[in-house]
Amino acid sequence: MSDGSSGEGAKGAAPSRRKDARRNKEALLDAAAAVFVTSGVDAPVRDIAAAAGVGVGTIYRHFPTRADLIIAVYRHQVDACAEAGPALLAGGATPHAALGEWVALFVDFLVTKHGLAAVLHSDEAGFDALHAYFLDRLVPVCGQLLEAARAAGEIRSDIDAYALMRGVGNLCIGAESDPRYDARRLVELLIAGLRSPRHPLTGR
Repeated sequence: MSDGSSGEGAKGAAPSRRKDARRNKEALLDAAAAVFVTSGVDAPVRDIAAAAGVGVGTIYRHFPTRADLIIAVYRHQVDACAEAGPALLAGGATPHAALGEWVALFVDFLVTKHGLAAVLHSDEAGFDALHAYFLDRLVPVCGQLLEAARAAGEIRSDIDAYALMRGVGNLCIGAESDPRYDARRLVELLIAGLRSPRHPLTGR
């Protein structure tokens, strides 16, 4: 006669297995993102598998096509950028400093997504959905950081999250193709320029 302990053990093991599977998938996506940065989205799957420490079959089991993998990497990076915002705000010296750190992460994301748009343009519906996900996840986070900096009197009030992100995105255009073009430096100047005229650090 069973005392029920094996059933309880199975129930406890299931969440643990799901958690392990999620961690393994995230590690695979991190490895793929790193390979994409150095070799572009056309990098051989075997290189991604080697970086992740898994077999090629494991990648195809999770992501049957290259487009599936690219989209998953993109969403994973968007999620990481979104989750960083509140953490930076909680641990930053000031809201403006947290905003600057988050925008730096956003710039890194923008300038390292090698070849993504070109690959996805073959599936306009998929690209549109991904762009909507990008906006839905990141605009509110940027808005939260801006609002905190405004409430602290650190930045001017006449800029919204979408406009700022569009501006940053425009400054990043061409960063991949011209090594002399320093998008990060220009974005730093943009963020510094958000300072409120009344803030002590503006010197006014």
